[in-house]
Order: sequence, then structure tokens, then C-alpha cells
Amino acid sequence: MSAGIKLIADSGSTKTEWGLLGAGEPLILKTQGVSPYFQSAEQIKAILEKELAPQLPPGSHVTEVYFYGTGLSQPKNLQLVSDAIQAVWPGVTYDVQHDLMGAARSLCGRQEGVVSILGTGSNSCYYDGKEIVKNNPGLGFILGDEGSGAYLGRKVLQYYLYNSFDEDLHSRFEYKYHTNKDEILESVYRKPLANRYLAGFTEFLSENREHYMIQNILEDGLNDFFFNHIYKYRESWTTALHFTGGVAWHFRDILSELCELYELPMGRVLRTPMEGLLEYHR
Repeated sequence: MSAGIKLIADSGSTKTEWGLLGAGEPLILKTQGVSPYFQSAEQIKAILEKELAPQLPPGSHVTEVYFYGTGLSQPKNLQLVSDAIQAVWPGVTYDVQHDLMGAARSLCGRQEGVVSILGTGSNSCYYDGKEIVKNNPGLGFILGDEGSGAYLGRKVLQYYLYNSFDEDLHSRFEYKYHTNKDEILESVYRKPLANRYLAGFTEFLSENREHYMIQNILEDGLNDFFFNHIYKYRESWTTALHFTGGVAWHFRDILSELCELYELPMGRVLRTPMEGLLEYHR
């Protein structure tokens, strides 16, 4: 008799982390990101069939899917992902939610909190323990995404292209990336998934953190997030601030310093929401 499993997805535009419950110990699998802004239902279905399905334990069958992903606050995007799930696993019980709800359930469980995602993109909300009550608008990487990988990566490229880096940093950048202005502009303005391309330059920030210019980029970029988002919730002064995402995890010391500077209560920081989501859905 085949084992029924729950699938829990935490999906950004860069990668998707899949948690499996019901097949012995919880398993974590990975596929490329699912973004309904950039992919059709057919393309999403192909990711599920060709990347995820072959990784599932032999003899298991999917009975429940909980999918938390980017861009799913819009009904048409939510329908796109729902259609792909139903096409791959007909009749399955499923729940498709915005990634912000996934972060809130992961970080807060059934308690209240101000929740922020700082990954390739950025977002935030006030969660009352059941629902997202307030959400400052996310404007995407062109107009917003303050504090995100794309936002910080853009600052790196601005410093490089404007010749604002000192000679040492300029040399380090060229040695690492072997690129030029034309290639950068082509990747940003003409090629798909420019947000992922920009976010890739946060690695340069991690590797050169001791340099004062890099520290300035990080502090300014994360401060922009606090000013434009955290400050918009009056609950930020009375309930814990929680963070998740690669940027939040790698630069959690700066987040802690900003909370201390502004006298805000610092909460949990998780690299990904999956640890908390497995607990929530267990």
C-alpha cells in the first residue's frame, strides 16, 4: 500500500523548497523557483513533473499540497498555480497562499508579529496569529523591494558602473565577474528574470563585508526597508519583528543593530520558512 504524503512548498522566484511529511522523517527537496509573473501554468506543471516528481519517495502518493509562493496575492496568479497543481495531482487537497502567509505561519505560528521577507524580493506584514491584517504594498524590484537581494545587487552595480568603488573594490569586482557595462545593461533590460540576476550580486557584499563601502550599501539598503515598511506598522513597537530569507539570514547582525538603534523588539530570523512550516503543518 503506497504512503500518502503532504507536500509543503516555499517558493520564491529563484528556487522552491519542498517539505515532505508522512514518509518517515521529514524530507526537504528543491526545484527551480515558481513565479506566475514569469511562467505559464504549463511551465509550472513541467517543473512539478520533471523536477519534483522524480525526487519523491518510491511508492508514495501526494494527498495534500500547501503551496506558499511569490506573486500569489493576485487571484489570476493564484489560479495559475492552482491549475498546475491540479493538473499534476488530480483530486488532491490543496491550499495556495502568498509567500507572506507562509512566512507568518512559519515565524509566528499562532502568535502575533510583524513579519518580513528579505530574499530575492522583499515584503512585510502584520499578522495577528490567524490572518495577515496589514500589508504594506510590495512594488516589485523596479519600483520597490527595498532591502532585498535585487535592491542590494542594484546598488552594487550602480557603485561599479558609476566608478564609485575605490580602486581595491573595483578590482575585486572585475576579478570576480569579468563583465562590462554592455553585458550588465543587456542582462538587466533585455534578458528575462532580471531580479534574479541583480540578486546574484549580494554574494559580492557577503565576501567583502569588511570594506566600509560595502557596509554602507548594506546599512543603507536595509535601513530603506525599515523606513519604507517596518515603520508603517504601529505594532512594530509593541510586538516582535521576525525575518526570513537569504538576505535576512546573511545580514541578520545588521537587522539586529537596526532594531537596537530604533528600539524595536527583535524576534526570530530563519534562513527559509520551511523549518517553521513543517512544524505548523505537522
